[in-house]
Amino acid sequence: MLEVQNIGKIYKSRFGTNEVHALKDINFTVEEGEYIAIMGESGSGKTTLLNILALLDKPTKGSVILRNKDLSTIKDSEIAKFRRENLGFVFQEFNLLDTFTLKDNILLPLVLAGENISSMELKLKEIASKLNIEEILSHYPYEVSGGQKQRAAIARALITGPDILLADEPTGALDSNSSRELLKVFEKLNKSGQTILMVTHSVMAASEAERVLFIKDGKIYHQLYKGNMELFEMQKKISETMQMLQRS
Repeated sequence: MLEVQNIGKIYKSRFGTNEVHALKDINFTVEEGEYIAIMGESGSGKTTLLNILALLDKPTKGSVILRNKDLSTIKDSEIAKFRRENLGFVFQEFNLLDTFTLKDNILLPLVLAGENISSMELKLKEIASKLNIEEILSHYPYEVSGGQKQRAAIARALITGPDILLADEPTGALDSNSSRELLKVFEKLNKSGQTILMVTHSVMAASEAERVLFIKDGKIYHQLYKGNMELFEMQKKISETMQMLQRS
């Protein structure tokens, strides 16, 4: 479904005197229905990579290919439309509009796409039921818990039926109980066929994924497949790998 080929990203200072190589020859593929976590220390390049995949940033070199379409060929004027139709994005800080109800926040991508009201209502009903937020749709973001906000943010990301759900530290602003509940939601979504790519610092969150990519100094350092491992075994392997990253 997704191919990341030789991606590099260089940030230059204003006058070009200094360069920061945020990413260096990143290569991997994502199969349809996969659940992948990306881990690494702060500054390793994982968020830069996610921003490139989300078309929020452009690589200095290399290609990102989604369903045989090279994303670099998309015109700047068409990026927002392509992102809305093909990519779902979940942020750590929810990014909900406080002046909109949760319902209006969730429907916003469809409103921007010009969908008719009856179609929007059907999609809302289905996604709200799946995420168990039917009872709070009339509430405003400041009236609900962090976990409920994140469920609403996930509903907004999914309502357009994206190929991939991209999540940037989705449990980062949640307490442990809300984090566990959110990870159950991700597991349920993935079992229903949703492809998920998640950046996280959390060993608990990453252990739910089928595969974990570890990034260090802008390169993929290692990858770990869950296979038949139990959750505690996966958590142990992830912790050991992160310790290796810190020592190397």
